[in-house]
Amino acid sequence: MAQFSVNTNRFDPYKNFKFRVKWDGRYVAGVSKVSALKRTTEVVEHREGGDPASPRKSPGKTKFEPITLERGVTHDVTFEQWVNKVWNFQSNNEVSLKDFRKDIIIDLFNEAGQKVISYKVFRCWVSEYQALSDLDANANAVAIQTIKLENEGWERDTDVTEPTEPSFTEPTV
Repeated sequence: MAQFSVNTNRFDPYKNFKFRVKWDGRYVAGVSKVSALKRTTEVVEHREGGDPASPRKSPGKTKFEPITLERGVTHDVTFEQWVNKVWNFQSNNEVSLKDFRKDIIIDLFNEAGQKVISYKVFRCWVSEYQALSDLDANANAVAIQTIKLENEGWERDTDVTEPTEPSFTEPTV
């Protein structure tokens, strides 16, 4: 059975509920959900005339799926500011070509709050924006904003290594 390299007593994989998203050098407030990081490589089939009936397969183009971020509605305008770089009603719908793309970082933390994994997502821009989720006077829920980020790839930050997990002792009375 494979083990964690540093914390040999740990058997459980990391949980998916402790994470933060960062762009422009700071964490974005209130992000509560990040969709999966997914890439797909097309299959190119080919064969030569003398080959058997089954084709050979090789990798083709790789596609990175959009990433969706959700967060509770607050007074923080970080989502809206980025969205307005792609389409801004007040500037005659012009695109801010200089800075409408951003690299983002998705950090995953263990139960002790230590960063354990980090992904860099490259050249993101907002292709879809939902300013407010459905409002329902009978619901008991938080209002949600959503952005969909197109991207040109992602990679794991290999500089983030497995930290030594702290051990806590019972307080003495």
